[in-house]
Amino acid sequence: MTYFVKLLAQGFQASQGQGFIRFVSKMSSIGVGLGCAALIILLSVMNGFENELRSKLLNLVPHAEFIQVGDQGIYLPDDAKSRLRDDPRLKQVFQLNKATALLQSGNKIKSAEVTGMNERYHAAKYAKVFDFSVLSPRQTESENDLEILLGIEVMNALDLQEGDKVQLLLPQTNQELSFKTPISAWFTVVGAVSLGGELDNFVAFVDNDDLAQLLNLHSPNSTHVEFQLHDPFLAQSFVREHGYQFDQAIYMSSWFLSKGHLYHDIQLVRVVIYIVLFLLICIACFNVVSSLVMSVKEKSKAIAILKTMGATQAQIRQIFILKGIRSTFIGALIGCCVGTLLSVYLPNIVNAVENLTGWTVLDAGIYFTSTIPSKVIWWNVLLTFSVAVTIGLFATLYPASKAANMQPTAHLS
Repeated sequence: MTYFVKLLAQGFQASQGQGFIRFVSKMSSIGVGLGCAALIILLSVMNGFENELRSKLLNLVPHAEFIQVGDQGIYLPDDAKSRLRDDPRLKQVFQLNKATALLQSGNKIKSAEVTGMNERYHAAKYAKVFDFSVLSPRQTESENDLEILLGIEVMNALDLQEGDKVQLLLPQTNQELSFKTPISAWFTVVGAVSLGGELDNFVAFVDNDDLAQLLNLHSPNSTHVEFQLHDPFLAQSFVREHGYQFDQAIYMSSWFLSKGHLYHDIQLVRVVIYIVLFLLICIACFNVVSSLVMSVKEKSKAIAILKTMGATQAQIRQIFILKGIRSTFIGALIGCCVGTLLSVYLPNIVNAVENLTGWTVLDAGIYFTSTIPSKVIWWNVLLTFSVAVTIGLFATLYPASKAANMQPTAHLS
């Protein structure tokens, strides 16, 4: 592209007519910028939710696990341990006890998933959430020394306070699969824990040895074998591969079965955002077509003069392509900068609005985070900018070709 073309494109841009054509040209740039900013902000929010899912929720829920079928528990034989040690996907393995129980306080009943806690399991997953010392082993064999830590929503549902007593009921079945009298024990509530989202509605923690005693399980048997992986997204293939080689009857489970819908929802929303805002940018670029067509009409005499002076069709085409792409480039650049800045400070902005108005954007009892997360990924910004400029480039081809094919004799009279 020659200096002659760049100079004329700049001159046409500077001498653009006042009124409607200038207004349409500015609106096209603003539309492209708004589309780019909206796409970057929403993608950053989706990236933030996915990051929260990975760093927060997937650190708490089991990546993969084996679950007992009967009531005798399961254990890891030496050959299974050997296979697991040789698997590079595995980070840690835990043998622990879990049970679905009913908690009763007065006339209020709440279901809960009771997890037996030991120091190693706590250090790996819950060290940042609560102190293990609150579930320290009993000093006597008195049943009154049993202690339980409840999710904050469980405590609210049962109207409990720290130091209150709560009855734990564990269901039992016989060989005919009919229910027997449930195992019952009284626990002292030693505190509340907040994990975020729906987890707070059903979690409860007790000492692992206490739960094993209630379930009549003896080491090395346990109700669950839980696996923590380096990459949680390999959980499905991992649990199937090792589960099919396991020589005991077990249920195989992974976080995809229990919490996978959250991840799939994020991916679905991300795809919808891509499609909708891509179309929004396309619509904004159509305004570039409109403004260029009107500009070609306005500059018809100037185009005719240039052609009589020896300007080629290619040069006229390049002039209007450069003129149109400049509007798209400026709009996309400003939009990407604004979108990136807003994405970086979006959590602070939302928190300020919540503090000012008293509204809550995300309910901590429903979502796994109480604030709007945001994570800017730079290739998303570059992709958005590139797509906007590319669409703008294609949008300029028709009016630029129309200007190049204009006959000078029709406009010099």
